[in-house]
Amino acid sequence: MAPRRMETKPVIFCLKTLLLLYSFIFWVTGVVLLAVGLWWKLMLGPYMALISRSPDAPYILTGTGAAIVLFGLFGCFATCRGRPWMLKLYAVLLAVVFLVELIAGISGFVFRHEIKGTFLTTYSDAVLKYNGRDDRSLAVDSVQRRLQCCGVYNYTSWFSSVYFPVSGIPPSCCVSFSDCSGADLRNATLAPRKVHKQGCYELVTSFIETNMGIIAGVTFGIAFSQLIGMFFACCLSRFINANQYEMV
Repeated sequence: MAPRRMETKPVIFCLKTLLLLYSFIFWVTGVVLLAVGLWWKLMLGPYMALISRSPDAPYILTGTGAAIVLFGLFGCFATCRGRPWMLKLYAVLLAVVFLVELIAGISGFVFRHEIKGTFLTTYSDAVLKYNGRDDRSLAVDSVQRRLQCCGVYNYTSWFSSVYFPVSGIPPSCCVSFSDCSGADLRNATLAPRKVHKQGCYELVTSFIETNMGIIAGVTFGIAFSQLIGMFFACCLSRFINANQYEMV
């Protein structure tokens, strides 16, 4: 029995080394997911505000990233201690994270294909009811400035808005703010020379679809990496149990 135990010690040492390395990489992926979730919320926030059924994926990614940072630290501790129950708990935590990331990735990927139908309706309504003060109006301004576009399909979308008869086309449509006066924006003849010609609808849907596709792909990749950690944790726990091995 003793020789066999001596033979398995190198295997256990190898598994512990691999699991420690994996736990560190796991911790790094938590930081990445946390950053991606925050980036999604900050960078895509204005676009999400203009979609009637905004996804919960950025919140799921942020929460999952924070949890992974903590679980990764626990994984390093459990591996160093070599306690079978800790390793089994670590495997369970990895399984939970795997399921959450899988759900987040699928929801982001599916939602990507629902954008065009919902965005056209809600964005058109936001332009028609624009007042320059509420959240949707501020989101419209943010989109137009960031993507250098104007209106839904083009600047003429503003001619039918409640805002145009009073204040003209919003300044966020201007090509150059220094050469874009309020009088120009209220003039249906002069305004087209001062504002962006490209509409926002195609630009926004293309931007969101591209970025959500990337995020979903990264999330799927990270999620399936948890299977490796679960395998290492379960194998190490089994070897330690079978050989009554403990790290002192």
